[in-house]
Amino acid sequence: MTESWLEAFAAHLIEERGLSPRTVAGYRRDLEAFRAYLEGVSLEAAGRQQVRGFVGHLHRRGLSPPSIHRSLSALRTFYAYLLRERQVTANPAEQVPAPKQGRPLPRTLAPEQAQALMAGGPAEGLEVLRDRALLELLYSSGLRVSEAAGLDLSGVDRTAGEARVIGKGRKTRVVPVGGKALEALAAYLPARAEHAAEGEAALFVTRRGRRMSVRTMQDRVRRLSGGAASPHTLRHSCASHLLESSGDLRAVQELLGHANLGTTQVYTHLDVQHLAAVYDRAHPRARRRGDDVEVSDGESED
Repeated sequence: MTESWLEAFAAHLIEERGLSPRTVAGYRRDLEAFRAYLEGVSLEAAGRQQVRGFVGHLHRRGLSPPSIHRSLSALRTFYAYLLRERQVTANPAEQVPAPKQGRPLPRTLAPEQAQALMAGGPAEGLEVLRDRALLELLYSSGLRVSEAAGLDLSGVDRTAGEARVIGKGRKTRVVPVGGKALEALAAYLPARAEHAAEGEAALFVTRRGRRMSVRTMQDRVRRLSGGAASPHTLRHSCASHLLESSGDLRAVQELLGHANLGTTQVYTHLDVQHLAAVYDRAHPRARRRGDDVEVSDGESED
C-alpha cells in the first residue's frame, strides 16, 4: 500500500501543486529515508514518536538544521495528503519541532555510544569506581556538571532511586536515578568512605578526599570518552534518548530543570511520581537488576 501512495503523492505534487520533477525527487528521497528508518513499520502506521526519533537520527548523522527542516517538511506534506485522502487520522509530523536554524544543536551520543561509554569490566580503586558512578549519574539523570559537583552524599536516596539537586537560580528539584547508576554508586561508596576527608559532605571526592570541581569532572569525562563527550553531551544525550523513547517533552523539561528543550513550549510542572514513571519506562539504562529489559559541545549549562 505504501508504494502506491508514494506514487499517488508524487503525482499530486506535480499535477496539483506544480512542483518540478527535481523537487518531487527530493521529497521522495526524504520519505524513503524515513521508511528505511522505520524498519518494517509502514509509513501509514507511523506516529509522532517515530517522527521524533527520525529527527534525532538525522541530527546524529550530522545533518544541518536546514536539511532536517526539509525532511520534516516532506513528512508534513505527505501526511497532510494522506489525511486529505483519509488514509490516516492525524498528521504525526505536524507538532514535531524542527531544530532552530542558525543555532548549532548540542552534541549527543547515539544510545549504543552511550552504552559503550558506560560499559567496562570489573572495577576497583577510588578513581575508577568514582568515574563510572559519575558517568552513569550524568547520563542517567541529565544533571548539569555543576549540579553533580555540588551534590552531597545526603542528596542521594538510593532506596527511593532519587537525587535532590540544586540547579540554576538555587532551585531544588528531585530527579530519578536509574538502576545502573544506583549500582555504580553502591560500588563506589565504600571507596569514598575510605578516602573522604573528615566532615566532607560531597558525593564525589578526589584522591585527597575533597569535593571534585566542575573542571575536574569535565576533564575526566573528556578523557574517559576519548574526547567524544563532555558532561554537557551526556546531559543532552539523556534528554534526547528519553524524548525519542517517550515523546513526553514535559517530563524531559522537568528532568532537566529548564523551560526550553529546543522548542518554544513553556515549562510545565509534573509531579515527581509521573516523572519517575516516564523515566523508568523510557530511559535505556533506567531498569533495575532483575527487570525484564536492560536497556555543540559547549558547556552552556542549560
